[in-house]
Amino acid sequence: MSTIVHLLRHGEVHNPDQILYGRLPGFRLSERGQRQALTVAEALAGHDIAHVVASPLQRAQETAAPIAGAHRLDVHTDERLIEAGNEFEGKRVAVGDGALRNPQHWPKLRNPLLPSWGEPYLDIARRMLGAVYRARAAADGHEALCVSHQLPIWTLRRFLEAKPLWHDPRRRQCSLASLTSLVFDGEALVDIVYSEPAGATDPKVTGA
Repeated sequence: MSTIVHLLRHGEVHNPDQILYGRLPGFRLSERGQRQALTVAEALAGHDIAHVVASPLQRAQETAAPIAGAHRLDVHTDERLIEAGNEFEGKRVAVGDGALRNPQHWPKLRNPLLPSWGEPYLDIARRMLGAVYRARAAADGHEALCVSHQLPIWTLRRFLEAKPLWHDPRRRQCSLASLTSLVFDGEALVDIVYSEPAGATDPKVTGA
């Protein structure tokens, strides 16, 4: 029996100060982000969505809402879909800007393979996998939608593809409001399909 679990990255966030907002509360979708969420809802209108679950963060909940509404479903919450923990949260971290130029922060950069500045990649992959399998079971034989964040989605994809979890953030294939769809035959993962119903965006955009 085929089941599909769609991992949806949230839409664009209102972030005028261009900080790394991470798990900070109060960061909502921008007007563009709201349009992106509606675009994905339209793209999935004909799909057999039976379960919608999102990260507890506001931007993920807002992205999930129009999709759940279109299918007359509630938005469930799974803490395991939350953004990765990061010690630079609340700071500007664009290349050549802000916190990364301050020597007091350099010790946090000592091990990019872990990474030393935040939640370990392996921990992210394991919690995301748990959330995916719960969603797969809830939508058995149908489709589930999990709304999460760029780094957790990309880390899980690399884990499932048996690739090193450390990577160049500039090369992530996980645009705003993109779908990384996991196709299961029973409990076995048989395919990963990536799509961008709302168009491509730059993975380097701070806090996106």
